[in-house]
Amino acid sequence: MVVLQLHNSLTREKAPFAPLDPERVRMYVCGPTVYDRAHMGNARPVTVFDVLFRLLRHVYGPQHVVYARNFTDVDDKINARAAETRRSIYDITEQTIGWFHQDMDALGALRPNHEPRATAYVPQMIGMIRELIANGSAYEAEGHVLFHVPSDPGYGRLSRRSVKEMIAGARVEVAPYKRDPMDFVLWKPSTPDQPGWRSPWSLGRPGWHIECSAMSEELLGTDFDIHAGGIDLQFPHHENECAQSLCAKPGSGFARIWMHNGILTIDGEKMAKSLGNFITPRALLDQGIPGEVLRFSLLTAHYRQPLDWTDRLLEESRRTLEKWRRIAGEAEPAAEIPAGVLAALADDLNTPLAIAELHKLANAGDAAGLKAGAALMGLLTPEMGGWDALPEADSQTSARIEALLEARAEAKKSRDFAKADALRDGLKAAGVVVTDTPKGAEWSLSQEFEAARLPKL
Repeated sequence: MVVLQLHNSLTREKAPFAPLDPERVRMYVCGPTVYDRAHMGNARPVTVFDVLFRLLRHVYGPQHVVYARNFTDVDDKINARAAETRRSIYDITEQTIGWFHQDMDALGALRPNHEPRATAYVPQMIGMIRELIANGSAYEAEGHVLFHVPSDPGYGRLSRRSVKEMIAGARVEVAPYKRDPMDFVLWKPSTPDQPGWRSPWSLGRPGWHIECSAMSEELLGTDFDIHAGGIDLQFPHHENECAQSLCAKPGSGFARIWMHNGILTIDGEKMAKSLGNFITPRALLDQGIPGEVLRFSLLTAHYRQPLDWTDRLLEESRRTLEKWRRIAGEAEPAAEIPAGVLAALADDLNTPLAIAELHKLANAGDAAGLKAGAALMGLLTPEMGGWDALPEADSQTSARIEALLEARAEAKKSRDFAKADALRDGLKAAGVVVTDTPKGAEWSLSQEFEAARLPKL
């Protein structure tokens, strides 16, 4: 059996993965808060941990892997969107979950075994809060219930931040009923216009952190293998999950391995709705960019590293996939995953190395191996479809495009940038995908190619 090596954010080390129960390998990934469309930054953890899900299924068997990814459908952002649009919270969350499924399906992500909605697990959350109060880890104050951070001597085990850094990172809310500034909310009272459930403390709703603790315990148990999500969730969300889950069940281990993906950036700045610098999968799909291209782009960097989202990244990804699809053709996938691809993914999901191995297979003309290796990453599969029949350029068309690119290169050399840009834009409008490389411009045809639209020399 292949031995996986996974980096554990808790220990800051990479180590062989040994599941608690090989017959039931369990993974939990934090999902979206459903008040608006997902952006590409949200799509990154979905995509990279989908590759992990596929890898675990390959190694242990599909029937032996349980994957849960939640929907946060009770949250102040949802309440604000409902007030702003004068729509019901149910309508907003139902529509947003539908959008999420459409977009992530288009990116080739497999549906998890469980997609729990927070609102369906409120009784379990109330039960966990009762346990925390009973053992002195939480307290009630003015209808709120708060986790008392000093009650957990290991608090900070995951993020390894100082108290000063934690206070700043958590954007601590100052409240007179808190015993300690770091104490965080497990339960809070609801006003008449907010969703609320009856509890021993108030008609209220759960805090964000308790939701994932309760859902993961209910579906995966008090001890499970992997908990994953974006690095931006490591603190305070995952830190607080650790604290409340371990204190609610003394002696348990909660998640044994924590995995965090790096952020997606634009011009070096984190992609975020709050910054207004985001782009959604839906916008890109509506522009005619295949979901497989978006998926490939998200896998070009190692999952723990940041990834800068650019038009060039998309063009290079599309060009690679067009080449691979031509080589793979109608070949049946090989019965075995090529060793190089499998070894790369088994080494802490090293997708850039796996892509390099796929390039080797493509250059060797190994269509069957290419298809098998790519499929383990969710690429070149029949499900992605939609752009299999790519146009081929005849000799006359190829010569014409080469002449246009030569003219563009000459224009750049003579610093006639207006002409060079016009030729570039003309080629793009005709459906020619051009990628500038250190060796010169390379090109391929997209599905939208029309020879009649090529610019004239």
